[in-house]
Amino acid sequence: MAKKKKQDTAANIGFEAKLWLAADKLRSNMDAAEYKHVVLGLIFLKYISDSFVEKYQQLEAEVDAGADPEDPDEYLAENVFWVPKEARWEHLQNKAKSPDIGKLVDDAMVAIERDNKRIKGILPKDYGRPALDKQRLGELIDLISTIALGDKEISGFCVVGVAGGNE
Repeated sequence: MAKKKKQDTAANIGFEAKLWLAADKLRSNMDAAEYKHVVLGLIFLKYISDSFVEKYQQLEAEVDAGADPEDPDEYLAENVFWVPKEARWEHLQNKAKSPDIGKLVDDAMVAIERDNKRIKGILPKDYGRPALDKQRLGELIDLISTIALGDKEISGFCVVGVAGGNE
């Protein structure tokens, strides 16, 4: 019996292929120099949110021992970025189809910089610009949502390089 060829869907393709799909979502609307910043900024946001959620779940399990999952110092002590509620990936993903998704992503980046002084001024904050198609941005957020980027999945990932800070 012949083997059935596996379809390349977002659920079963690799990390690199998903990045190419992300680039393809934007390629027809903007220059490569622009869309790489859009994609990399979102990947950074997803990475810090996934890492935050891992730590959050750990702290929730330790509440009886005095841990507080909503205390930014708990994250700072473990060198994990504090991610405010309005900047958490799940919140953005739930709003991905909203016409103001660009502004929501910009606001998320501002909130992360506000609460994490070490990255102040390095995150992209131009997702709300009129030239960026909000439907495609929402589709891109949905696609990136299928990529697991927490510390467990990609330990050793270079956070500063992805954020576009000190390359």
